[in-house]
Amino acid sequence: MKIYTAILFQLIIWSGFSIIEWLSRHDLILYKVFMFGVFFYLAIIIGNTIIKSTRKTMLATMISLSIYGSFHLIMTIISVV
Repeated sequence: MKIYTAILFQLIIWSGFSIIEWLSRHDLILYKVFMFGVFFYLAIIIGNTIIKSTRKTMLATMISLSIYGSFHLIMTIISVV
């Protein structure tokens, strides 16, 4: 149950990243990479606080990031069509 909770909180973090990325669409790519790093670190810290295991935290972070990435990709494809 802890992993599920961590993934849900991390998906909220990735949603916040998506909003901030949308607001800064005219920024340089370097700033977006730095911003991704900050949100990734925040997701790991929150996940590790909930799960209390580094290996499971990294697994949960990769799962939530892949869910976010696939959803983001699907929405991009839908908006083009």
